Amino acid sequence: MLRLLTNIRKCSNSRRHVSSLSPLAAAFNTKQNFKLSSILNTKNSGLFNVEELSSPQGFHHIKEKCKENSEKLVQEACDPDRTRNVVSIFDDLSDELCRVADLAEFIRLAHPDQTVALAAQDACIEISALVETLNTNIGIFKALKNAVENGDRFTETEVDKRVAELFLQDFHQCGIHLPLADRQKVVDLTDSILRTGQIFASNCQIPRYVKTNILPAQVRAQFQSDGEHSVVSGYNLDTPSDLGREAAYKVYYWKEEQQEALLAQMLQERHALAKLCGYPTFAHRALSYSLVETPESLARFHDVLGRGLPSRVKQDHEAMLNMKRKLNPMCQPLAVWDVPYYSHQARANWFKLDIEKVSEYFSLGVAMEGLNDLFQSLYGARLEVAETFNGELWSPDVFKLAVIDSDDKLLGYIYCDFFTRPGKPYQDCHFTVRGGRQRNDGTYQDPVVVLMLNLSPPGWKTPTLLSPSALDNLFHEMGHAMHSMLGRTKFQHVTGTRCSTDFAEVPSTLMEYFAADPRVLSRINKHYRTGEKLPDHVVDKLCATRKIFSGVELQAQLVFSAVDQVYHGQLPLQGDTTDVFASVHSSLHSLPYVDNTAPQLRFSHLVGYGARYYSYLIAKSVASAIWQENFQQDPFSSDAGKRYREQCLSHGGGKRSLNLVSDYLQHPVPPDQLATALLKEVDEKNDTVHGLIRDSN
Repeated sequence: MLRLLTNIRKCSNSRRHVSSLSPLAAAFNTKQNFKLSSILNTKNSGLFNVEELSSPQGFHHIKEKCKENSEKLVQEACDPDRTRNVVSIFDDLSDELCRVADLAEFIRLAHPDQTVALAAQDACIEISALVETLNTNIGIFKALKNAVENGDRFTETEVDKRVAELFLQDFHQCGIHLPLADRQKVVDLTDSILRTGQIFASNCQIPRYVKTNILPAQVRAQFQSDGEHSVVSGYNLDTPSDLGREAAYKVYYWKEEQQEALLAQMLQERHALAKLCGYPTFAHRALSYSLVETPESLARFHDVLGRGLPSRVKQDHEAMLNMKRKLNPMCQPLAVWDVPYYSHQARANWFKLDIEKVSEYFSLGVAMEGLNDLFQSLYGARLEVAETFNGELWSPDVFKLAVIDSDDKLLGYIYCDFFTRPGKPYQDCHFTVRGGRQRNDGTYQDPVVVLMLNLSPPGWKTPTLLSPSALDNLFHEMGHAMHSMLGRTKFQHVTGTRCSTDFAEVPSTLMEYFAADPRVLSRINKHYRTGEKLPDHVVDKLCATRKIFSGVELQAQLVFSAVDQVYHGQLPLQGDTTDVFASVHSSLHSLPYVDNTAPQLRFSHLVGYGARYYSYLIAKSVASAIWQENFQQDPFSSDAGKRYREQCLSHGGGKRSLNLVSDYLQHPVPPDQLATALLKEVDEKNDTVHGLIRDSN
């Protein structure tokens, strides 16, 4: 029911003095020393300007207030004489819970003071327990069910009806409609799935410790060793030695029976949970109310990609094999363990770019100003560094950005937590701290989000410089943030990124297309010392490096997307999970499956994205279609940006995702068409790469 959506992705800040930079760029390029407002204002305003959070004890106060307000809303929902729609009451309840749980979850992860983090953790635990109680509250379930099935006695919009259905779906997925004994089974299964998944995921990254003498003698020096035992990790796949890569792959991905048992147990329990709640399979449960909607629809998407990629990947594999032969004319055929190494070599060497030198033109401040320029062109919205007050931030190097519309109205705040620090989670993430919503008094509750990155902080002489991958990550995460800022939904339950998982990744993935377009990068680069711009031919080559072997990457994603669906489809499986992986790999991948290996047992996405790993491929296909049809001709088009903002970003999850996309693109988006858009993109990327290679020779 009341999902505590502690969401996706993160930011940060820096500072340095370059006289030609805008205030926004200068703020992020300058080494942070102190904030003047912290010295002038001795009053502690509390974390995120929540007055109660001026001390750790404040989490207890906001938690208790949340529980008190929640009880009143439960009583209102069950009151036969209520004076407003059930869905409005439910969204008030969801907002009460999320404003505490989401904020506390972020502080639990990010705050460097363990006293504060533990207080936040306690609030998370208690609110989670409250949610579990509400998920079994028959009174509010019946009130909602009656309103959905028979219509509310107060006027309802289509958005009201959809959000009420989403709340009811959350209830059904918790099994509240079941007899008491079955409801308890749902609770027990959910708990077991959580615990099993945590163990499986933690095991995914553990290096393999093996006796040194089982490794080929000529490659043993490539692995860490105490003499008797050696450590084999995924990083060993980057070695230039053919035999070293082969040994690393076969040892690292060797089938681990304990992991096999854990994965099998998790899949069986998920299937039992889905069947108990009335779904044919767990995949049907996971895909309900998504963009693809059914596993059958997704299977058609997989089929078109699976048939279209081999001919395109063939030339990529031939190029890799030629590279391999240059190093060793007597080499073995290309194998899966060769792909990461030669992909990296091609990106690093084909266009002879000095990436460290190129990064000097992409300081963090220049990139942020470039994003600001892009957002103003597309959406009429600008970014401004906002004043912060004593106690508002959890770390002094965090920046607060105000997002301001063309009419100077505030749209929301983005807190940028961009720099590494001891104890900070090493991940790039976007967190919703407060969702946007229409308040009962007619005002709008502006959204608040945090972007977390892990960049090196600026120095006294050098700002933070972004590698191509770091620039991609920044654009991706800002795509999530602007989705949150521009989603002006009636209900916070469906605000911004609170939509189906597959569509939630579309705006962020679309931003990666802007980050890889020469017309965009030519406008946002500037050397941090001289102010000079990169030559156009260098920008072209930089963008082309991101297009190398794109079909190979898609094929690898396709294998895991397809195997994830088989795992969460009809049980029992045809053999164990490794047999299934081998079968799917052999049917979809252009390189042979390696006997006695089990890459799926190191694939932690099976835990957090169970039956939903396809979301990345679908999001990419939708973003590709949007880019090709609306922004490829002019990435700064204000007309295209305005329409995208109004017809896609503004709805959040308040409109059926499939309708939202088809209405925006002005044509249906069947699975085969989405797959075809991706294949067309691969062809265009290959043409770009080969054209630049010809021009360079």
